[in-house]
Amino acid sequence: MTDKPSQGGRVGMLKLIAASVLGAGLVSGVPLVAQIATGQSGTQPASTSQGPAATPVQPRIVPSSKADAISSYAPVVRRSSPAVVNVYARSIERGRVAVDFFGGAFRMPDRASQSQGSGVVVRDDGVIVTNNHVVEGATELVVVLGDRREFPAKIVLTDPRTDLAVLRIDTKGERLTALRFADTSNAQVGDQVLAIGNPFGVGQTVTGGIISALARTDVGITDYSFFIQTDASINPGNSGGALVDMNGDLVGVNTAIFSRSGNSAGVGFAIPAEMVKRVVDGAITDGKVIRAWTGIKGQNVDAEVARSLGLDRPGGILVTDIYPGTAGAEAGLRRGDVVTAFAGVAVVDESGLRYQAATRKPGEVVEFTFQRQGQVRTSRGKLSPPPGDAQTPRLLAGRHSFDGVSVATLTPAIAEEQGIDPFLRGAIVVGVDGSREGARAGLRPGDLILETDDSPINSAQDLAGRLSGGKQGKVTIQRGDRRITAVLFL
Repeated sequence: MTDKPSQGGRVGMLKLIAASVLGAGLVSGVPLVAQIATGQSGTQPASTSQGPAATPVQPRIVPSSKADAISSYAPVVRRSSPAVVNVYARSIERGRVAVDFFGGAFRMPDRASQSQGSGVVVRDDGVIVTNNHVVEGATELVVVLGDRREFPAKIVLTDPRTDLAVLRIDTKGERLTALRFADTSNAQVGDQVLAIGNPFGVGQTVTGGIISALARTDVGITDYSFFIQTDASINPGNSGGALVDMNGDLVGVNTAIFSRSGNSAGVGFAIPAEMVKRVVDGAITDGKVIRAWTGIKGQNVDAEVARSLGLDRPGGILVTDIYPGTAGAEAGLRRGDVVTAFAGVAVVDESGLRYQAATRKPGEVVEFTFQRQGQVRTSRGKLSPPPGDAQTPRLLAGRHSFDGVSVATLTPAIAEEQGIDPFLRGAIVVGVDGSREGARAGLRPGDLILETDDSPINSAQDLAGRLSGGKQGKVTIQRGDRRITAVLFL
């Protein structure tokens, strides 16, 4: 079992646990994910194939009698549970080449493994959403409906950045029960929610609880964190299942839990319906997710920063850079401004701003609320995708450590795909020939070459011009969250 410790150390011994089931009831070895809830209200029944509209806000009513307190959730379950499915992912691990006692080489047998999670029908023509970690690496996918019918499934799109995947099954024209998307902007802490999935592979199971918190951005699960937290019981096998409100509408896809044991501890997280809908729409319309970008880089305003700026409370982001030609630049934002709201939604930190932009379409005009020199201001800008046209990678060759390495100039668009700070500059490694010197030097795809001999690298062409062969030099490389300095032949 693979655990990923929570970030920031505030959860102590708690771990982020994967919630897929591998084999006979074991927790999947996939890092990062599990399941939990999101909440929202709505009024209409299941959706059409074109995707449902948001539902009106419903009044919250505290139970006023014993009869109210023991009322049943059965009508909600009957309405929504047929849209929750099981997803079985089969993969083949190729046997490695080994050497026997006499020096002969042979290949070890291939090994088949099967993991299991849950999914949600979101269009009645057979479109299903689940977690990316449920289907990652799968060579064969099977979807089992609530009535036990089995269908082979094809992947339409996988989006590791949000840990979502969109599948499709061929229903031969039959219309399935599909969940409509709730508008979670109306969700409140304390709203009742139900989690539906297949924990431990025992069969479809419903658990109940409330929305425990909203806008969780600091749990370190995905690149676009803005999770709904719930105490509805989530366990291995629930990954990709539904969190629904009391109208049976989808408020989120269950994704992760904090747990010491790997089982539910009452702290789980779901990807909100707005992000799920954005990924599904991108998969069906464009075959990819085109995310909007504000072009703002900032620092979270904590208590210390708030005091230094003379603000009355923490919150928002202090603008440290603006990328030219983006929504932030069009809105006239400057370094030193504190962005406190985006499109009418309060901005608590940079992760929240990134999420809010990513749930909107490029071309949408949005309003920024910010403070400048003690005054509250508003301005508008048009969202756009991160800039940077597709490039043909440049293959480096010669008597140096980059022989056989393909590089491209880092642009905000490439940085977005790779999960890299889009304000960085450099040449990014996009491929390494395993038989040539670059591989032997330890270079990997995703490495960002920042400097050689303390001189910045601004493009792939810039790096190529530094390589003459035969001399050693210092190279600064960004690899994930680490910055590495190596001595290589240049």
